[in-house]
Amino acid sequence: MTDTYTQFVSSGPGRKVARKIGLPQPVILRRHKPGQPLVPGPILIEGSTEGADALASTLLSWDLDVRRHAVPKERLGAVILVLDELTHPDGLEKPVLTAATSLRDLAPNARVITLSRHPGSAPDAATAAARQGVDGLLRSLAMELRSGATGNGILLADGVSTTSPSTLAALRFLLSGKSAFVDGQFITVGSPAGKLPDDVEKPLAGKVAVVTGAARGIGAAIARTLHRDGATVLAVDVPAAGDHLAEVANEVHGTALQLDITREDAGQKIIDHAVSRYGHLDIVIHNAGITRDKLLANMDHNRWASVLAVNIAAQLRINEALLASEHFRSSPRIVSVASTSGIAGNRGQTNYAASKAGVTGMVRATAPLLEPHGGTINAVAPGFIETEMTRRVPLVRREVGRRLNSLRQGGQPVDVAEAIAFLASDAAGGISGQVLRVCGQNMVGA
Repeated sequence: MTDTYTQFVSSGPGRKVARKIGLPQPVILRRHKPGQPLVPGPILIEGSTEGADALASTLLSWDLDVRRHAVPKERLGAVILVLDELTHPDGLEKPVLTAATSLRDLAPNARVITLSRHPGSAPDAATAAARQGVDGLLRSLAMELRSGATGNGILLADGVSTTSPSTLAALRFLLSGKSAFVDGQFITVGSPAGKLPDDVEKPLAGKVAVVTGAARGIGAAIARTLHRDGATVLAVDVPAAGDHLAEVANEVHGTALQLDITREDAGQKIIDHAVSRYGHLDIVIHNAGITRDKLLANMDHNRWASVLAVNIAAQLRINEALLASEHFRSSPRIVSVASTSGIAGNRGQTNYAASKAGVTGMVRATAPLLEPHGGTINAVAPGFIETEMTRRVPLVRREVGRRLNSLRQGGQPVDVAEAIAFLASDAAGGISGQVLRVCGQNMVGA
């Protein structure tokens, strides 16, 4: 769905009008195109630790243009602030204010990324305060950036280096156009696990992936993105969506499975189909979901039960089948689509919010069960995404929803798909039990 306002204020005359009367000025975001540069300019790495030095060497080996000191008035594609050895809040001032002098030199659609340690594992109060301080400064800084630039952070567990596979995978994702609508968020790398791909353009080569709810919208975008990244896709949706499902499956050179995922045997049906066609199953994307909105005072059994059945109960049953299957044992990946409604709530969506919050709980509890097999499970929580569903929202509410984030616009289905493809990769093997918001730093919720 086209955002006519963003198109208008991105033009010369429209930009002048918006600036003159103080209207929001969203810009057209930089999104991934195969073969394009990772960032739109040199990368400044700020930090004096061994981790900063090691990271700079690694990025140089990627043939990136890396700076260790700012060059006055040079347009930067990214600033990476390495804070992996913080032990006291006093240690924030020098590196942060040094990096601040380069913020006016950021190119449009640039990236600011922090690398720091997770506060939950801090050995003392001062270290915990310093590490938590990074959270507040990064989220605030993300709200100050302009021209499509975003700010995000990577949290490293103790024992995880700045150059571990999942750290580098998260960094590549956040630097790239694949993270266009991810802003003000943190990705936690909990272990040194993970394996970088031989071909960065085909990180899912050789993988077999199932996508539920694949006939339209976000599900179709997920199928296309996984295919682009090298996966063989099994597209799943209800029989009523059979024609659209077949179109998507044909487009990605995969297969279609017409299936109601609320069936008791849905999980086994999916496994059997994947194994019979391809011999194995590596990735499952739980995208299928429905809404049946109503104020709780007017909620009835059918609206409540149908939403919970599709959005969370079906995922739980399918996961039980996956965990019990010998065909889902080789570094398996599960990614679920949650929602910012499940984090912050939304008026008239108590059933939907309960189901999506349930996805978060399921992801956290299931992560340890996949760990013995080298597997991971994560969730992606979209905010306002331009889909058929949001097109039906009344105009005023739709415009408010679009502008209620730091990027002042709605996201695209591909933005959700890119985050899912990243989390489904072998390189993200050190990231599990996490929820990544794809919401442009929506101004509600944590």
